[in-house]
Amino acid sequence: MSDLLRTLHRRDFLRNTLTGIGTLALSDLLGAASTDPLAPRPPHYAPKAKNVIFLFQEGAPSQMDLFDPKPALEKWHGQSLPPSMTKDMKLAFIKPTAKILASPRKFAQYGQSGTEFSDLLPHTSKHADDICMIRSMHSEAFNHHPGQLLLFSGHLTGGRPSMGAWTTYGLGSESRDLPAFVALGSGPGTSAGSDLWTNGFLPSMYQGTVLRSSGDPILYLSNPAGFTAESQRARLDALRDLNAEHQMKTGDAEIASRIHSYELAYRMQTAGPELVDLKKESPETLDIYGINEKESKQYGTNVLLARRLVERGVRFVLVMHSGWDHHSAINTGLPKSCAQTDKPTAALLTDLKQRGLLNDTLVVWGGEFGRTPMSEVRRPEDVDNAGRDHHPNGYSIWMAGGGVKPGQTIGRTDELGLNIVEDRIDVHDLQATILHLLGLDHLKLTYRHMGRDFRLTDVHGNVVKKICA
Repeated sequence: MSDLLRTLHRRDFLRNTLTGIGTLALSDLLGAASTDPLAPRPPHYAPKAKNVIFLFQEGAPSQMDLFDPKPALEKWHGQSLPPSMTKDMKLAFIKPTAKILASPRKFAQYGQSGTEFSDLLPHTSKHADDICMIRSMHSEAFNHHPGQLLLFSGHLTGGRPSMGAWTTYGLGSESRDLPAFVALGSGPGTSAGSDLWTNGFLPSMYQGTVLRSSGDPILYLSNPAGFTAESQRARLDALRDLNAEHQMKTGDAEIASRIHSYELAYRMQTAGPELVDLKKESPETLDIYGINEKESKQYGTNVLLARRLVERGVRFVLVMHSGWDHHSAINTGLPKSCAQTDKPTAALLTDLKQRGLLNDTLVVWGGEFGRTPMSEVRRPEDVDNAGRDHHPNGYSIWMAGGGVKPGQTIGRTDELGLNIVEDRIDVHDLQATILHLLGLDHLKLTYRHMGRDFRLTDVHGNVVKKICA
């Protein structure tokens, strides 16, 4: 046999063999594509929480007007502090010589725990014994965008996966017909925008899905007029087969994410409208969430949707409400923000508790940092209508449900609220603790990217045992 014939026969053999192998590989890939890559995955250890609802109050609520009373500010009201007390402060807009602004709010103790709340939170305060109040949060950032990035991605710059993406990467989802990670927003909008729900360098299937509370729950989810369910199914089947064949050739993992996204969108065309249809909710439920009131309707609707989402197995729900950035007119702006959010927030805790969901659902309430005890006066004519600047050196958040030890207050700031004097908790500590309550070890939840293993807490963070039940 000539060398040419041997070469031709060898080529035919390889072509036929590789075609057979390719057919088997494509068959396996199509089988894999039919399974859900976001199926529930086992945690590192037994979890206390299955789901998270993060009530993010964008703009930084004033801790000393809501959760951390500072009567000593009365003595300094209208005066500047000595340089020795302010020399190390990180300030965004004011100078260390800015005058102290005492809070006009009235505080009282609530529940058996005696947790203190201001008069702006008449509804949330009723849940004092369900809440773990943290008064000693610390952030490295003192401007909004980097502060929000740090809180949700663990880093001061963009491009990192958000907390919800890390959570779904680690645990998957118990919902087949809805996204694993959902974001809802109210108010004028967040500084960091989509960075709060990005997948970063994780596969795109872990990106958060923005859900609207009216109209189509997700833009472009509905089929165009005249497009039947049968033709949609046939189209998706063809796309799935083509994408799977292309992935077999290229090895691109993002193609599997694309296949999954198409299939999830198809299922959501039924599940999505049902989710946002609140007609089956009782009038009493709509009332306690403040949906019948103009001020609280938008936020109340989103918080009620958050309950419906975790009820349906969604792993991480980010509820964002912007408008807490009170550099001026804090004594009118802060009451407005509280009127929009207080009643729905309390309703969520009540509702989750009544339905037996609070034990499995971790609720976190807070902003990216706090506010200064000094006043900010942006115009001379606003001297009697001042606000407060950004303050990362000691602010308050609270947590409830999902393995949290309730009815306690953790941490303490000094008498003027300048600095933490007990139980400092950094942002990475909070992240480590949230993952811990979900059964995830923040040191082991890593993803290989650009030659090294990344994690949400980067190279910092410790679980705060005092928070855990």
